[in-house]
Amino acid sequence: MRAAVLTEAGRPLSIEDVTVSAPLPGEVLVNVKASGLCHSDLTVMQGKQSHPVPVIMGHEAAGVVEAVGEGVTYVSPGDHVVTFPIPFCGECRNCLLGRPNICSASPNRTPDQPARMTIGGEAVGTFALVGGFAEQLLVHERTLVKIPEEIPFDRAALIGCGVVTGVGAVVNTAKVAPGETVAVIGCGGVGLNVVQGARLAGASRIIAIDMVADKLDRARHFGATDVIDASEGDPVAAVQELAGGVDHAIEVVGLASTFEQAFGMLGPGGTLTLIGSPPETAAGSLNLLTLLYERRVQGSLMGSARSRVDMPRIAQHYLNGTLDLESLISAHITLDQVNAGFEAMLGGGVARSVISFV
Repeated sequence: MRAAVLTEAGRPLSIEDVTVSAPLPGEVLVNVKASGLCHSDLTVMQGKQSHPVPVIMGHEAAGVVEAVGEGVTYVSPGDHVVTFPIPFCGECRNCLLGRPNICSASPNRTPDQPARMTIGGEAVGTFALVGGFAEQLLVHERTLVKIPEEIPFDRAALIGCGVVTGVGAVVNTAKVAPGETVAVIGCGGVGLNVVQGARLAGASRIIAIDMVADKLDRARHFGATDVIDASEGDPVAAVQELAGGVDHAIEVVGLASTFEQAFGMLGPGGTLTLIGSPPETAAGSLNLLTLLYERRVQGSLMGSARSRVDMPRIAQHYLNGTLDLESLISAHITLDQVNAGFEAMLGGGVARSVISFV
């Protein structure tokens, strides 16, 4: 099969021929139909977060099950599936408490297993246990979620990361209640899903903040009631003037500066939820005295999602017409255009580029 492989941080992905093994017990082989480009991939490609190489990048994929290993019961050949990059064990304390997104015993390959994918006989890894920029995936059964066949693959792929992360941060982590006010800092692919998640939750005011006019226009489409261009002035002052401090600030950018801005947008009793993936050296500061007014700071990993509960619900929202997936896609590209897709992402003019596999 062909796959986009990172061989060295800071270098473009290379298209390689990869040999895939047959599924072992618990594994599933999937023919990929679509895979989205996510900023988390770019962070690793740029070397801002370390990762062993060589590695097949990509973690937001949809496809059709080709074959299953011994003991697999959840899926069968022909099923339509979406990936979720945190397979759950179902038995650890976090799983039993309904927090499988922070599973402490996530099923993975053991060191004594043979290499499952190779290039010229040498082992190659898969980013986020998925490796979605490839014609096929070989993943653990619990990495997959079944989806209705009527959902197009390009839209379904986005559910596996950008959509569940954004909507889940609102619904599961922040638990935004009807009538509350929300500020969204960063209106890329994930941020737009925070916006429409806040709309689904019944927020009375959804304030979208970004420095790119096109992103703010998209945010209005997805449900923002107000937009603030952060390049034109102090966004904290603008939010305070609009809402007098919000109940929820949700930070999607992953910078120390936007973290501090998001905290400054909170009213008393407000909650800051962090989604953005910061560089490993990022740090921020805040006035701890303000926490006495019952302000809170929390993180959200993959939208606090219970993958096989939340992702089918999101799929149903799409089928019901209450969640827009189609407008998230800025461009359809081929595997050979993956590096150009990331260049477009750096330019700030896209929500999601999606690789389509014939």
